[in-house]
Amino acid sequence: MSLDQGALLAWGVPRLRDLPWRHTRDPWAVLVSEVMLQQTQVPRVIPKWTAFLDAYPTASACAAASLGDVLRLWQGLGYPRRARNLHACAIAVHDLGAFPDTLDGLLALPGIGPYTARAILTFAFERDVAVVDTNIARVYARVLNRRLTPKEVQDAADASLVSGEAWAWNQSLMDLGAVLCRPRAARCHECPLADRCGWHRDGGDDPAPGSAGVSAPQGRFELSDRQARGRLMKALTHGPVRLLDVASVMERDALTAERLVTDLCSERLISRDGDVLHLPR
Repeated sequence: MSLDQGALLAWGVPRLRDLPWRHTRDPWAVLVSEVMLQQTQVPRVIPKWTAFLDAYPTASACAAASLGDVLRLWQGLGYPRRARNLHACAIAVHDLGAFPDTLDGLLALPGIGPYTARAILTFAFERDVAVVDTNIARVYARVLNRRLTPKEVQDAADASLVSGEAWAWNQSLMDLGAVLCRPRAARCHECPLADRCGWHRDGGDDPAPGSAGVSAPQGRFELSDRQARGRLMKALTHGPVRLLDVASVMERDALTAERLVTDLCSERLISRDGDVLHLPR
């Protein structure tokens, strides 16, 4: 299956959202944006991306920093494992002396999965590589009007890729999903692919939710372990926390607090010195 390439590019290129990471081809800057955009909305990412690159303009600069300092700067984005993995990736790139520019080379880096590796190849190195994020998967599921496996949607994306225009093609397809082909209130009357879209033509149930296994829905945050962990991580950005105070900081019972502290220590997101917790040094 191939999308109407000309129609999509004619719609997308003049309308691309003005996102700061679209003005660079630096693989480090692209990587930081892709990691931050995992499970975080664009408006929250923009100021954090700018601040992070001001502090760590290169992978080597990030590698030279402590994980604790990286976690402090990350505070407010959530999912701190992303910051830990980004720091580990920066160290690996520094040790290599440069970013790999092959799929296998990028996949060998800590914390880099197939989507992120492909995103770096197309958005930094402008290689002819198709990417599939949640927005893009939704477009293909609706055009084909059926639920797709991850392999099926990647195969469809590979078949539709415009050789020599991969950067513009992938960005246009992402924006189509983000702006028009939205999860709710899709603006089909404005879509350049409407005449080829099976879902628009035939109606019926929306095949897109969860169709390609690209991302799982986030669980409820209120009263979750994520909320409690986040409270402790935020407190630690301001200084050490005594073990006796952890339950109060987390607003959880003592057993839950102890379990979460054990998990955070095992994930190397916090460190313990006797009866005191702090961010990794």
